[in-house]
Amino acid sequence: MTYHWSAQPLHTHIIEYLYAKKSHTTDTELYQALTKTYGEVSSRELNKALMKLEIHGLIHVSRLTKNVLQIELAKLAS
Repeated sequence: MTYHWSAQPLHTHIIEYLYAKKSHTTDTELYQALTKTYGEVSSRELNKALMKLEIHGLIHVSRLTKNVLQIELAKLAS
């Protein structure tokens, strides 16, 4: 398995993805988009980045179903 570093942190890429999409997304859609850029991304890394962004008030994460999260930019959540 080849692993290479990206010049852009994971949390920055998440914000740019949501801003470009201009709407909400699910965690599975976001995970698929991130794997295209970063290769393998663990669920732990993704959850850590989402938690960091939500604590800083940049995104809002809510649960749609038992296993699906909805993620949106904070200014779109209001």
